[in-house]
Amino acid sequence: MRLDIPVRLGIQVQPQHADYSAIRDFVLRLEELGVDIAFNWDHFFPLSGDPEGKHFEAWTMLGAWAEQTERIEFGSLVNCNSYRNADLQADMARTLDHISAKGTGTGRFIFGTGSGWFERDYDEYGYEFGTVGSRLNELAGALPRVRERWAKLNPAPTRDIPIMIGGKGEQKTLRIVAEHADIWHSFVAPDELPRKVDVLARWGEEVGRDVSQIVVSNELSRGAADYEHADALYDAGVRLFTLGLSGPDYDLDQVRTWLAWRDAKNA
Repeated sequence: MRLDIPVRLGIQVQPQHADYSAIRDFVLRLEELGVDIAFNWDHFFPLSGDPEGKHFEAWTMLGAWAEQTERIEFGSLVNCNSYRNADLQADMARTLDHISAKGTGTGRFIFGTGSGWFERDYDEYGYEFGTVGSRLNELAGALPRVRERWAKLNPAPTRDIPIMIGGKGEQKTLRIVAEHADIWHSFVAPDELPRKVDVLARWGEEVGRDVSQIVVSNELSRGAADYEHADALYDAGVRLFTLGLSGPDYDLDQVRTWLAWRDAKNA
């Protein structure tokens, strides 16, 4: 795993319980403050609070973010592979890459993706929910198609679009991470990470890929800043830290707190 890089901070702007104007303005403030990555999530309904509350779709929102921002990277934490054809996902990602390349010529989109889990999304939008195993199999089959489509598109992506995969399952998920991911969003406690990294390394040997360059990502505690937990994650190898914040009032104070922690780590 990558240890020779600065700590980065990603904020997941959860697109729930807020007007879009609040989401747009918050993303602008994140860029102004120096946040590294702005994420949303790929769901169709709120995941907390009022289940019938305000909510917005992910990929169309990302197109707006690509155009309105200049520096910050962006993506979904994470896209649901089940909701869109793999080749379409690749084309959408390539288009976002180009939209966000204004000025520099290099795009800023991160292709975060996963197998899906929120059954209400599937049921109400008419997708087959299947099983955990079947959804992971579909993700494993989709990622080669995404890469193949990127190689065929005209114009091609402006860069090798980073692929971010979330999850911790040792039998399927970490194999997919070993084969395809540039970033692994790990969801695990600091004391679990060494075992998971060992499993990831074994899968790397199995699939013939050096996994030492994969960046490990994890979530920061919500509410009061838990520096002890964050420090332990850092010591275990995490270099991308994410914080999820929900509407209607997105909390800039928490962002400032964790930016200060990031900057202290990178000093």
